[in-house]
Amino acid sequence: MSVSRSILIVEDEPLIAMMLEDFILSLGHEVSGSCDSVPSALKEVESGTFDLAILDVNLKGESVWPVAAALREKGTPFVLASGGHVDPPPAEFVDVPMIEKPYTIDRVTPVIDAALAQAEG
Repeated sequence: MSVSRSILIVEDEPLIAMMLEDFILSLGHEVSGSCDSVPSALKEVESGTFDLAILDVNLKGESVWPVAAALREKGTPFVLASGGHVDPPPAEFVDVPMIEKPYTIDRVTPVIDAALAQAEG
């Protein structure tokens, strides 16, 4: 990785969000913020002060798709995260890089790189 990026974490489980934050920091990136709900994530998307977002697909029982749509509209790359046992993403998001929980640093690195490459390509 040559460029440090600012990454938004959208995750409703505090321990998982903290672990992901540690991974992001150890990879040399910055964490711009952490959101645990669709409304708070949409507010962060509006501010647009980050380069990439990692979105848990299920936030407190609510689908993250409105956030994904807002990010796509702004041209901001994102990664989808799933603990499994969820419906596949809507057709418009099937091309988005996905990571399955539990997170490991070895899984986080390639999906961040893939999302950024996809945005640049």
